[in-house]
Amino acid sequence: MVGVGALRTDEAVGLAQDARAIGAAAGLLAPISYTPLTEDEVFRHFATVARESGLPLCIYDNPGTTHFTFSPALVNRLANVPGIAGIKCPAPDARSVSSHLSEMRTAVPNNFSVGYSVDWNAVEALLAGGDAWYSVLAGVFPDVCKKIVVAAQCGDDVEARRIAARLQPVWDVFREFSSLRVVYALAEMRGLCRTAPPRPILPLYEHARRKVELALRSMEG
Repeated sequence: MVGVGALRTDEAVGLAQDARAIGAAAGLLAPISYTPLTEDEVFRHFATVARESGLPLCIYDNPGTTHFTFSPALVNRLANVPGIAGIKCPAPDARSVSSHLSEMRTAVPNNFSVGYSVDWNAVEALLAGGDAWYSVLAGVFPDVCKKIVVAAQCGDDVEARRIAARLQPVWDVFREFSSLRVVYALAEMRGLCRTAPPRPILPLYEHARRKVELALRSMEG
């Protein structure tokens, strides 16, 4: 799955066509815009990209970044567009995730994937019946994240929560500094690569890196 979001519909179509041409299985599309969008504008944007690219799409509901929230009614409209196959939602806290998932299930067909991001809440979303975990941490710790998913799929709530509890120090620095900044630092600390986030995002300052190093040690200890 490749991110194909762009400010303009024609640019998003081009990105999705390029992704399909190089073998992507799907595109992740967010409603990015300089000016606030209406539901009709978002619907036409997604329907056009799906139709003109031929690439299966996953809706990226990320209101913290896009300042647009998908209503269940809009999700329902989009779920019935050929080529739109799933949604990536920010996982709410444990008290709200079951009701959110139920609301989504009511809005979409049975074969429509409902997955979640926000790593520190995603475990409960999986246990509630979410179809996927769009994990940031899995980029640098795939094995431990896979164990959580397998435990959740097997209905082993105790094991899934036990593993997730070990990651609490990482969740804490994710919330404090943002998962994107932290995962760049983690990748470097683990020797996976030496790179900086794309500007204007800056690498973590030293005091923040120390907190991330402590979280990493507690996780690996």
